Amino acid sequence: MSLIPSVCGGRRSNIFDPFSLDVWDPFEGFSFPSALANVPSSARDTTAFAGTRIDWKETPEAHVFKADLPGLKKEEVKVEVEEGRVLQISGERSREQEEKSDKWHRVERSSGKFLRRFRLPENAKMEQIRANMENGVLTVTVPKEEEKKPEVKSIDISG
Repeated sequence: MSLIPSVCGGRRSNIFDPFSLDVWDPFEGFSFPSALANVPSSARDTTAFAGTRIDWKETPEAHVFKADLPGLKKEEVKVEVEEGRVLQISGERSREQEEKSDKWHRVERSSGKFLRRFRLPENAKMEQIRANMENGVLTVTVPKEEEKKPEVKSIDISG
């Protein structure tokens, strides 16, 4: 039950209620003569894949980046290092081919391009970066240079 009353004639709206299960479609009721007529409006926008989430953790030995990229092959993903210590992870998921005889009931999987950039710290070993793709999870490992501990010299106190 919502703590915020709905102002849309009793209809639970996502605009005012963050816990709403009813998503407002501004194009509901309109007919589209194109092939997209049977595709929900949420699937017409391919920007959902643009926000690919990537975890970045630092271990004592390396910086580790992990991205969930289900359904992508390693050939569809690029891992590059740009000038200025910038790690770039990009790729593209192609949209499924539409047949005129198909009637879509729901399209929730996203498609399109994604691009993420991360500025790496000074202690990153740029020439030893490794990438691995297994079961739809991309793992990029950036080894770190050993931290040089300051040398401490004991001084004898006379007197």
